[in-house]
Amino acid sequence: MKAAVVRAFREPLVIEDRPDPAPGPGQVLIAVEASGLCHTDIHAAHGGYAEKMLAWADFARPVPDGVDPRDAAPLTCAGVTTYKALKVGGVRPAQLVAISGVGGLGHLAVQYAKIAGATVAAIDVTDEKLALARSLGADILVNAATEDPAEVLRAHGGAHIGLALAVNEAAFGALNAGLRRGGRLVMVAMPAGGTIKVPIFETVLGGTAVLGSIVGTRQDLDEVFRLHAAGRTRVIRETRPLESVNDSIAQVLAGDVRARIVFTF
Repeated sequence: MKAAVVRAFREPLVIEDRPDPAPGPGQVLIAVEASGLCHTDIHAAHGGYAEKMLAWADFARPVPDGVDPRDAAPLTCAGVTTYKALKVGGVRPAQLVAISGVGGLGHLAVQYAKIAGATVAAIDVTDEKLALARSLGADILVNAATEDPAEVLRAHGGAHIGLALAVNEAAFGALNAGLRRGGRLVMVAMPAGGTIKVPIFETVLGGTAVLGSIVGTRQDLDEVFRLHAAGRTRVIRETRPLESVNDSIAQVLAGDVRARIVFTF
């Protein structure tokens, strides 16, 4: 099988021919049709992709009819991750949900928040990403390059839920500062620095909460697939061959990708 292999950390990935992996007890061999490029992949070793992979049979989920494999790739990562994060935040109709970072995760988060009946504030640093958020239903657009997101959110009464998807520590702080009394900051992205400052007085007096959320359950994924098969969500993606993996990683790190890159095999 063809694979993009990590020979050394932070070195370019190498395309190699590798033997097909052999499943052990309780495992299944999966032929990969499409695989999305996620920031977590880059954190792991600047990549790990192949035409086939092993999975535990108890946790493997079939892609249902009506869902394109090239859409399923982002849905099983960005989709289920943001869907679960909104559940963690306890989103309810008519609440204000602030989504910081409109990209591979954020463009799906906007749609799930709208499905839940929320008012959505989309925060990013480029007009192109904000225009994408608007086309997907965002109600309030905040350009963090020219506006203070916390001030804008407070002008709207403050966010009930802040979804931190931008890989930037300062964005986490701005989102936290824009919460209303009792608001919840849900941390999803993992900036390289790995630390944010949480003001004690404002957190205590405002009764706000800081929560973490990672990926989702098999039930969450089933719901994500059902919503997509029903035409409730759109996946904004660009398909590329596996050989483009190193250039694609560089573009993701530079923030030059509109939403999601999907490698096809």
